[in-house]
Amino acid sequence: MNIAAALTEQARARPDAAALILPGGRTVSYRDLDEDSGRIARGLAALGVTPGTRVALLVPPGRDFFPLVFGLFKAAAVPVVVDPGMGIGRMRTCLAEAAPTVLIGTLPALVARLLSGLGGGAVRLRIGVWTTLGLLGTSLNGVRRAGGEGSDDPLPVEPNDPAAILFTSGSTGPPRGAIYTHGNFAAQVELVRRTFGIEPGEADLPTFPLFALFDPALGMTTVVPDMDPTRPARADPARIAAQIRKHRVTTMFASPGLLEPLSEWCAGRDEWFSTLRRVISAGAPVPPRVLWSLAKALPGDALLHTPYGATEALPVASIDHRTILEETRAKAAAGEGICVGRPVEGIEVRCIRVTDEPIFQWMPDLEVPRGTPGEVVVRGPQVTARYFARPDADALSKIAHPGGGFWHRMGDVGKFDEQGRLWFLGRKSQRIRTAEGDLYADQCEAVLGGGLTRPVAVVGVGEPGRQEPVAVVEPGERSEEILESAARASCTRGIRRVLVHSGPLPVDTRHNAKIQRERLAAWASKRLA
Repeated sequence: MNIAAALTEQARARPDAAALILPGGRTVSYRDLDEDSGRIARGLAALGVTPGTRVALLVPPGRDFFPLVFGLFKAAAVPVVVDPGMGIGRMRTCLAEAAPTVLIGTLPALVARLLSGLGGGAVRLRIGVWTTLGLLGTSLNGVRRAGGEGSDDPLPVEPNDPAAILFTSGSTGPPRGAIYTHGNFAAQVELVRRTFGIEPGEADLPTFPLFALFDPALGMTTVVPDMDPTRPARADPARIAAQIRKHRVTTMFASPGLLEPLSEWCAGRDEWFSTLRRVISAGAPVPPRVLWSLAKALPGDALLHTPYGATEALPVASIDHRTILEETRAKAAAGEGICVGRPVEGIEVRCIRVTDEPIFQWMPDLEVPRGTPGEVVVRGPQVTARYFARPDADALSKIAHPGGGFWHRMGDVGKFDEQGRLWFLGRKSQRIRTAEGDLYADQCEAVLGGGLTRPVAVVGVGEPGRQEPVAVVEPGERSEEILESAARASCTRGIRRVLVHSGPLPVDTRHNAKIQRERLAAWASKRLA
């Protein structure tokens, strides 16, 4: 059941096929990647890394990242992955919580470890990538030498054995370490294959690194993007386009923050990507204008998918750009919310009454009627069962199911329409609690932004239960038009005030699309004080 077995199977079936294409053009075959990861797994074992050992992995995507990840899987160790885009302070907190005993990192990461205690006090073994400085730890090449010769087969594991700890981005609350099992990963791979129709032999350009880990199991070639993955909006569109053309990329996974500059670059040059079959974007809604613009650069049968999910559960639902542009965009502008499509095969999705309290046992009367807003809960094999060392978060996020298993609370408010499609209304923690009832930020913003054609944020000011909903816009937006839009939909009629922000609305760096509404709420409260 070890998820790394998929790599070994591909290496035996297609040894000379390209597993990786690195920036600059260097190719790594499936055989080479399998052998290198096996050597690393044996070397880690020789250095005392046993099954279940938590290993902080502070290495950017590239030459060593992929053999390291699969080497850790093969050794049945548990990589701890923290998004560096969250900042050094939050990274330190996350790693201290995970308490890894091994840290693998670049030279800057190891120096940060010495200077700031990154990784906490539990670290007993430091392994440096691209460094042989003894003070900082053992070199990765030293690990390879310790591995010597032997079997590249991964250690056997059980489906419920931990495979990795992936920390949430923390864009709407404290980051939490979701424990992925080997069974979770295997289920995700199969769901991604079925949902998007991916076939062996395709080439993937995954601008979100963790998504690349599915590629070997799917039989795809990973084209490592020439960019800083922690700053997607700053990626050079010309470099991304050059890689798509040169390596005949068929699939691209990208954040909304990257798709916008890429679509603008393509439009300005009449660019066209003849090989792309699908573009997959997750993490935040993609503005319809971006979908429309980028679709013109794709073949007529290609689709842009915007799946819905979270670190703890992905994918949950999916919708394509044609459905959005031809049907749901107009409904979003009219106040229905943002359609995220139908649930993927093999997962159960429900909407339950909204509460901030724990729910310990599932009961049928938790569900709300179709068309009524409720918190989205999901149940399926790709859904993680718990967080690492966070029983408080488990209590707030998991609901025991009487027949066994659990429901995961997504922390989002949504509703189902008559066609069985799920509409996203907003984060539960960001709902505006007025005296007349709750308003939901994303639902309101789709109305005020004309179906997400312009940036606008809706936040609550004041005490919960008596909050005033306030719209916040960027300089240059006309407040009168915002208020006219607010008067046309029932979900926005309580919005009577518009504040002009001093600059672009703040967004997280990982997606460059998720508006940081907590920051804007604090800013608006000071402005109105």
